[in-house]
Amino acid sequence: MKDYADIESSKLPEYQIDSKIPEGPLAQKWTNYKAHQKLVNPANKRNLDVIVVGTGLAGASAASTLGELGFNVLNFCIQDSPRRAHSIAAQGGINAAKDYQNDGDSVYRLFYDTIKGGDFRSREANVYRLAEVSNNIIDQCVAQGVPFAREYGGLLANRSFGGAQVSRTFYAKGQTGQQLLLGAYASLNRQIKKGTVKSFNRREMLDVVIIDGRARGIIVRNLVTGEIERYAAHAVVLATGGYGRAFFLSTNAMGCNGSAAVQAFKKGAYLANLAFTQIHPTCIPVHGEDQSKLTLMSESLRNDGRIWVPKKKEDAEAIRAGKKKPTDIPDEDRDFYLERRYPAFGNLCPRDIASRAAKERCDAGFGVGTGNAVYLDFKYAINRLGEDVVRDRYGNLFDMYQMISDDNPYETPMMIFPASHYTMGGIWVDYELQTSIKGLFAIGECNFSDHGANRLGASALMQGLADGYFVIPYTMQNYLSDQIKVPHFTTDAKEFDEAEKAVRARIEKLMNIKGTKSPDQIHKRLGHVMWDLVGMGRTLQSLVKALDEIEEVRKEFYTDLRVVGRADDLNTELEKALRLEDFLVIAKMMAIDALNRNESCGAHFREEYQLADGEAARNDKDYMYVSCWKYTGDNEKPVLLKEPLNYTEIKVQTRNYKS
Repeated sequence: MKDYADIESSKLPEYQIDSKIPEGPLAQKWTNYKAHQKLVNPANKRNLDVIVVGTGLAGASAASTLGELGFNVLNFCIQDSPRRAHSIAAQGGINAAKDYQNDGDSVYRLFYDTIKGGDFRSREANVYRLAEVSNNIIDQCVAQGVPFAREYGGLLANRSFGGAQVSRTFYAKGQTGQQLLLGAYASLNRQIKKGTVKSFNRREMLDVVIIDGRARGIIVRNLVTGEIERYAAHAVVLATGGYGRAFFLSTNAMGCNGSAAVQAFKKGAYLANLAFTQIHPTCIPVHGEDQSKLTLMSESLRNDGRIWVPKKKEDAEAIRAGKKKPTDIPDEDRDFYLERRYPAFGNLCPRDIASRAAKERCDAGFGVGTGNAVYLDFKYAINRLGEDVVRDRYGNLFDMYQMISDDNPYETPMMIFPASHYTMGGIWVDYELQTSIKGLFAIGECNFSDHGANRLGASALMQGLADGYFVIPYTMQNYLSDQIKVPHFTTDAKEFDEAEKAVRARIEKLMNIKGTKSPDQIHKRLGHVMWDLVGMGRTLQSLVKALDEIEEVRKEFYTDLRVVGRADDLNTELEKALRLEDFLVIAKMMAIDALNRNESCGAHFREEYQLADGEAARNDKDYMYVSCWKYTGDNEKPVLLKEPLNYTEIKVQTRNYKS
């Protein structure tokens, strides 16, 4: 490990981390914080500028709420419209502890399920706050007109998601992310119309500008004209999503990237828990080498679909050879392996467990399709409920599956397999969602804070909207309260000159390599390295090999990259190259973080560390901390810092989804 990172300096006083968790009982921390935080009066808010980068659920909700409070907000996105942010792709639902089903839910149970689902590797105070504000989110979205599904009598409907034994997930068919984003987009447009928010579409942040130790602006590239532009503000909020496309193939949109996080990292923000990347169990399997992305099948399908593989290898082999169909396999010859291994939760066990179980069955020779797929079968739900009910619940998802696979899921089981989906790791933030750089905040998926080593289904939308609507409006005021005498910034400071000069030099360097490989070709090679060696199963040997191979990919990138077109024009290949350069940094840090953590927890599964039954073997004695990484230079070893995790309200124990 010492060959790749400085893991000794974490003991030094200057490397101790203050997460700013308020004093007092857990259930009162957020209430006490709000009662004693500093405020900014309405007249002063008009004199303060805030940049929000990103327009997904976190970014749009933060920008609209800060604008409604009276701040001057500059909102940026890489898409041609804020409503095309990747939050629109979320399907299944959003969690909240309303307990409309009267099935025993509560704020505490949502908090506990989230901590347990994350395998006891998340910050207790942040998770409790998330559960606490979850109910407000539903009220907010209903007021915006989000068309949540309703029971016959008109009450909001709920369904179940993985890792919970209650029904707490609110949903809008299989389009929940889209409907929630339209609500946030409507709020954002209202503030744009009022003039409190200025929207800048088709701009990509390429650097954050630091003046006297505080974030004071950003450098962006206009993706339509190629121009480099400067913007200044009193504070900067990053809401730029996760880094799942480090694997190349993922459920994320092609434009999703981790570049803003890397630029913040290089300016002094810590990256935390990068080894915690979620592999979603229900995705349409890879069907060829020319694919650019994968398609998610919502976790909500596991409410009524049953997952199975043939019990007999000869049946699996016959199916793979095209000699048998899944409908030829009788029930007694089907292995419903999740129901068999995890009877208490069955098909609704957490994602990390369901993904590893699918991989184990396929590795053992029971996979179908290409050998890397299992079945998700709705025959039983159709027999029990009727096809019309199933169609009403999941119709758009079934249509999407049929368009992609040319199979009718009403008549034959879906084929699914795990794929890269979400990243629990990200930019380190304290309780106020502020990074280690003053004035630089990170919200939503791009921060690390709420999900530990594994996110439960339907919690991403909850976190994004909690951060944007109900947390950052308070903590931002607390930060800006002593900035009211600081005048509006201009972009002619030398720090802006230096940042723009560095961005232009970086672009020129990539344009002048003039090799033979496109960004996608190199990115695909990196993706194979990451999936094969830093994927669902990792070992000491695979991680060391991955670091060597990532370095080889990096060398190929800087010697054989070819970017066609011009830098001062619309150039999607240049966009890909800049993002890939940052993915190389992320990939290396993911492998280093996984190598450092000699345990298995949640989605981080080191094959050397497992229990006799194949479950993850945590090491709470040595790794009960957030692993934070400090940048020291492109060719220098990153420094490990540790934020200890202390639990006061729950008993830390081995996760059990069997009984």
